[in-house]
Amino acid sequence: MSSLKTGPEVAHGRDIADVDAVLTAEQLGHIRHFDNLSRQLPNDWSLMQGKGIGQFDFGGIRFQVAYMAYALALAHVHRLPNAPGVFKPVFERLIEKILMPEAWLYWRDVSRGGAVFNAHLAENYHEEWNPVARDNIMYSAYVQSMTLMYHHLFGDDRYAQPGALSFDYWSFFWGGEPKRFEYDENSLNEHLYWQMVESGYLGVACEPNCTFQICNQPAILGFRMHDLVTGENVAAGVTRSYEQAWKQLGRLDSTGHYNMMLTQDSGTVVPNEATAPWIDAWCGTLMNTWNSEFVHAHYPQQITDLLVDGPDGTKSVRTPPAQQVMGQTVINDTCDFGWVAAWASEMGDTTALHGLLTHADRFMNPTWRDGGLFYPRNDTEVDEHGNRTLIEPLTGNALLGYARLNVPDGMRKLYNEPWGPAHFTEPVLSDVAGDIAVSQARFDPASDVLTFRVQRHGEREGDGSIVLGNVADRKHWSLTENGVVVATGGAGGPIAPGPHTGGAQEIEIDHVEGGIGIRVPAGAPRTFHLEVSPLKGHSDE
Repeated sequence: MSSLKTGPEVAHGRDIADVDAVLTAEQLGHIRHFDNLSRQLPNDWSLMQGKGIGQFDFGGIRFQVAYMAYALALAHVHRLPNAPGVFKPVFERLIEKILMPEAWLYWRDVSRGGAVFNAHLAENYHEEWNPVARDNIMYSAYVQSMTLMYHHLFGDDRYAQPGALSFDYWSFFWGGEPKRFEYDENSLNEHLYWQMVESGYLGVACEPNCTFQICNQPAILGFRMHDLVTGENVAAGVTRSYEQAWKQLGRLDSTGHYNMMLTQDSGTVVPNEATAPWIDAWCGTLMNTWNSEFVHAHYPQQITDLLVDGPDGTKSVRTPPAQQVMGQTVINDTCDFGWVAAWASEMGDTTALHGLLTHADRFMNPTWRDGGLFYPRNDTEVDEHGNRTLIEPLTGNALLGYARLNVPDGMRKLYNEPWGPAHFTEPVLSDVAGDIAVSQARFDPASDVLTFRVQRHGEREGDGSIVLGNVADRKHWSLTENGVVVATGGAGGPIAPGPHTGGAQEIEIDHVEGGIGIRVPAGAPRTFHLEVSPLKGHSDE
């Protein structure tokens, strides 16, 4: 790369940086934490183990991985729409992790039945190694929705290739012959669709005989992502039939809270008897994608029953006592606090969200590790003053980050207001080194300017490089920093340095594979403006 220097920051006419807010340190910290966890070695689940055993409950790896991916999708679409290079590799690593046996091997045991709601049917069940063959929508729908969301967001069909999603297991010690179950995003989506149809659109079971409302929302999200990729209209038909089926049962119980589930054999609807926050919050967060008017209408009363006011405007969540079943105390992660925060973010309830995040920052030990922000697991219910300190890995690793990165109706907008083809022709940060934090990246079609703000962290692994995609073939382009032209070029021609002054930190810029490459030194954040000529068919071509 050739070396170019830019001058100190100066005022420059119209401040394009005001077009979009810059990510806060906390938001950047959450993204970095997702990245850090995605880079852990295979079967290193450090910081991700909850109170329960066997990956059976809501603290499971699959939920943490999936909601980190969903949070990244929301951050990409709403916060940094022109920085796919920040999110794409993390998404790929998270998908790789959810396919690992540790994330799904629980199904071999759960599929046999014997639980409270299916013990009387257990003799009809058998050990099932294939984690998506039947029931288990609490896993299969996350694989389906994550891979189809990836395809939609990044225009990459790698998971549509035959066998791209394979569930593999073999042990030297037990289990017999190697197990391998091959799918791709399309065959898995088709499989889940027919399971939904066969249920009479009541939904696919999570565990044998148990059809939860919440566990079918990710599948619906996946159907919609499939439609956005293929041009089909499956999700509309599914939601129409699904809504009609549940109208006969009732979505809400007698207290106005979401019914928990349906038992398939008896058709009995199980209400939210304990007013468990996770039932309302988890369901409302995702059902808002396709049933927004209903969700918003019932939110005010539901949330009032769940929140607890704390000191100085903080808010916490009222959690019922642990369940007692067969003389045993159920030990699991409910993640009530995290789900309510995610729900408040989706509902645009800024008062509740601010109160919850302020509580977390004051009483839940916010921790910075390798540039990432998370809230470590704490099994202690409250501190000496009665303030909630209980926090589970799903809440501390994923859900509070999800809530902080989301925008009002964020998942609904992702579902209903997708990017069109023009978005994928805009200038983007297509590749971003691991030591670069991107706090702003948005293209303004009206001015044909991409504004991006980056900072290189010297203590992180990486070479400080960024690749600008969809730029090199433009008729002309100009990169400026603080009103000073850094470089100009166009149509594959040479890059010309702009005027510069002494004393500025050096950057490098040159043609690289995939676009225009920039390398920045470690230091303070830097904001650049890339002005490009319109594509052919626009005004000046």
